[in-house]
Amino acid sequence: MNGPRILFGLAVVSALSLTSTGSSLAHAEEAPAAVPSNSLELEFERYVLSNGMEVILHQDNSAPLVAVNLWYHVGSGDETPGKTGFAHLFEHMMFQGAKHIGEDVHFDLLKRIGASGINGTTNSDRTNYFEVVPSNQLETALWLESDRMGYMLDLLNERSLANQRDVVRNERRQRYDNVPYGKARFAVCETMFPEGHPYRYMTIGRHEDLEAASLEDVRGFFARWYAPSNATLVVAGDFATDDAKELVNKWFGSFPTLPKPDHTAPPPVKLEANKRVEVEDSFARLEQVQYVWQSAPMLGDGDLALDGVAAVLSASGWGRLEKRLKLEEGLVRSVSAYQWGSGFSGTFNIVARLKPGASRERVETIINEEVQRMIDTPVEAQELKRMVLRAKSGFVWRLESLAGRADQLQFFNHYTGDPGYLSQYSEELESLTPAKLQTAAKTFLSAPRVEVITVPKGAK
Repeated sequence: MNGPRILFGLAVVSALSLTSTGSSLAHAEEAPAAVPSNSLELEFERYVLSNGMEVILHQDNSAPLVAVNLWYHVGSGDETPGKTGFAHLFEHMMFQGAKHIGEDVHFDLLKRIGASGINGTTNSDRTNYFEVVPSNQLETALWLESDRMGYMLDLLNERSLANQRDVVRNERRQRYDNVPYGKARFAVCETMFPEGHPYRYMTIGRHEDLEAASLEDVRGFFARWYAPSNATLVVAGDFATDDAKELVNKWFGSFPTLPKPDHTAPPPVKLEANKRVEVEDSFARLEQVQYVWQSAPMLGDGDLALDGVAAVLSASGWGRLEKRLKLEEGLVRSVSAYQWGSGFSGTFNIVARLKPGASRERVETIINEEVQRMIDTPVEAQELKRMVLRAKSGFVWRLESLAGRADQLQFFNHYTGDPGYLSQYSEELESLTPAKLQTAAKTFLSAPRVEVITVPKGAK
């Protein structure tokens, strides 16, 4: 996953409809999880402006708030060698100001009208910008996003670029370079992905590429990727549909029609044998073992089943690795497993952080035994049921907020082309079987992997 996956849940939420479909349990190995089955639908209207910009409206008049959420379909996975970190750098640049807003006042303007949840994020697949405002300030939020889309370059200068370039480089130091196990993150990417692959350097990019970023580079990046035809706007909350459409057209409809940029998928990565790397980390205090396999892309074939495999292995209190490594043998402080899907491919990770004096050899033996058990034997029906219920209960809290619903519509629209994919996703999760989890484990976890061992500097 790129960021925690949003999984669905059960609850009665405004503008969220649930339709009972029923389910039955036949043979334990093949039947779906025996859990209450509900079909979820998030109501929305989707249309496209004449310039190609997608618009998705989700109406909920239960509170006088509106979430404005804008995704540009570009991330670090679209970068080229020598230009790493540009997508994230540009996210920062978009908060520097635009022609009609003024310089460096975006946050202040939104705070003055009572906005909350103001931010932007970047991953390998997309860059987004979002805020929640009082419903009577919807036009202000749309104006701000419109000015950034259409007139950001008017205020671009060497000083603002240098400022944000330094901010991003400091962010890399604080969150990647000078933190425990930061070296392991870089080691995984550099060992898994060859030179030239966009996933090799992570979203934060390389210092040398950020230092070399020029005004011409920024202008070129904006011209290629920040076209209306490469953007999707979600407005969720308290509005009248006709009024919202009129405002969206007012602030975005006059932008020119520009070609939608192509996304170039890198060639698939295939390891011929296990690759093992040991890194010495001066910030780490505990030894760490991390195994990483190439896996399914986000919402691709096997992605959801691998989420199930991860839960069975490491769910708190009942996961197999959690029980053996932590509860029974007391070898680790923590252990986790997770499927990390991205647009082009994914990785499946197992991470164990050892207690002082614990045997690394014993930890790795148990990990290998439990991975092989997943490959050789279907999970138990009760484990699958727990996994599905765990996924469902997590999702409902996400859908309770307007911001969460807006982002969910964007997520499904980006990866499937259908903002209403929620219902199908619900059905796919409920249709998981022990055999499907075993097939996913066989397909991906039988392949060669990257093994990164982190050793605290100076440890014997």
